[in-house]
Amino acid sequence: MAADAALAQRRLRDLLDANASIVERLDLEVVLRRIVEAAMSLVDAPYGALGVIAREGGIERFIHVGMDAATVERIGHPPVGHGLLGAVITEHTPIRVTHLATDSRSAGFPDHHPPMDAFLGVPVRVGDHVYGNLYLTSGDRGPFSDEDEKLVIALAATAGIAIENARLYDVAKTREIWSETTADVMAAMLEVSDESVLEVIAEHVGALIDVDLVVVAVPHGDDDFRVTTVHGRDAASLRGRIFPAAGTLAARALATQQAASVVGDAEGGADADQAPVDWQPGSGPTVAIPLYSGSEPLGVLTLARRLGASAFTDADLDLAFAFAGQASVAIEVVRAREDRRRLETNRDRARIARDLHDHVIQRLFGAGLSLQAVSGTVDAATSAVLETQVDAIDAAIKDIRTVVFALGAGERGSQKRTRDRLLDTIAEVSAGLPSTPRITFSGPLDSLVHPSLADELVGVLRECLTNTVKHAGAHRVEVAVEIIDGAVVLTVTDDGRGIPEGSRLSGLANITERALLRGGLCTITSESTSGTHIEWSAPVADSSPSGES
Repeated sequence: MAADAALAQRRLRDLLDANASIVERLDLEVVLRRIVEAAMSLVDAPYGALGVIAREGGIERFIHVGMDAATVERIGHPPVGHGLLGAVITEHTPIRVTHLATDSRSAGFPDHHPPMDAFLGVPVRVGDHVYGNLYLTSGDRGPFSDEDEKLVIALAATAGIAIENARLYDVAKTREIWSETTADVMAAMLEVSDESVLEVIAEHVGALIDVDLVVVAVPHGDDDFRVTTVHGRDAASLRGRIFPAAGTLAARALATQQAASVVGDAEGGADADQAPVDWQPGSGPTVAIPLYSGSEPLGVLTLARRLGASAFTDADLDLAFAFAGQASVAIEVVRAREDRRRLETNRDRARIARDLHDHVIQRLFGAGLSLQAVSGTVDAATSAVLETQVDAIDAAIKDIRTVVFALGAGERGSQKRTRDRLLDTIAEVSAGLPSTPRITFSGPLDSLVHPSLADELVGVLRECLTNTVKHAGAHRVEVAVEIIDGAVVLTVTDDGRGIPEGSRLSGLANITERALLRGGLCTITSESTSGTHIEWSAPVADSSPSGES
């Protein structure tokens, strides 16, 4: 009787010690392992494990103690919840078996598994739901007793409290990390432009969140995504990739406007049709966060951990979704700031254009009139000099008017007029020239030239300037676009070496043919000493080439 009392007292002390060992830590990974170790010590079991139950059933994680690493590697994939392990999951009650081999629910053991005889499985409840199950087995030490079962049930109750505390601690830490990330991203947004906003988000999230890969993918056409930003492993090979959206986690997140997650790739247990992207094998737990600007989908921020890493929790998903909302607000702020900056720039440009038109041009015009009046009162030689200066003033006025038009182009936003397109063409093609070509406009070009004729003008100007850059060796190029007698006339003049004899003229022949098809003309004059002069014209009344409907 005294021996039994001493044994009971010792086992009670062991239970208290086991309880203390699992509640003194807050790190969930440490707590789970200590629960297994405490249960094994309490009933003298050589092998123990704790299976964390997945949302859809089965075992999501399997924390085991008692087998060495070499044995674990030879066995291969951990249990997924069949046999007696599954019975504990479905019945939610303790199961004690004297001999595993004789129980009809047993699914047997894989190759290289150590022999096990007696079995004890006990659910671990956290609140009102079963978080996981404790599994204990013995080799040749005999079956588990009724007292063993009661001790493990008592330990499981304490384990549920310890797990809940550790989970609450993890949630608090997760909230702190996401709060730091959100604050860091919001602060960084104060310094970025609209073009780099997604890059900044990815960079700061990757630096603060425990992930191995950060990917930003944006919609590309109707059915694809394009990777614009990557931080982490394989970044160089992934950036710029285009992949089908159908069936991907990114597509689901964007469609539902909520954070979506998977545990890992198809081999690691995730649904194959919800893989992050089909060209990204070997990813572990992954979460996709949709990024919106108002109702406009900007892209998807995907965070992936390595295979075998802990899954993203419900708290992670909730905080990720909250972060997406905060990021969307920040993106709106950045865009509004950029719009305000562009508006202020356009206002400044408009003011400068008005000043040039209302003051500078009028003064030059007045000076030209004065010089013309004086030229009539002086001798012929002096009059010729004055007339030359009047012509120079007229040319300067045309140049200033071109500048005024270019400054006003900012106010028109994305609306491209004929003059805008010609100015853009000069900026695009003339990089290889010593100086930017001088261009002048005359007449109501934008109101008379139809878009199809504007396409021809742009093509002719590009051909002429390209030939000048490649072959002429010119130092100065002048372009004039005028409306004369119901026709648009484009003139391109350079001071280069002219068109060499025997050179291919397919490009020039093409622009000549296009002029003739429109009822116009193209004349080309070229001298090795004076350069090349091309004049291309077409009537504005009929803007379609002959033969087109």
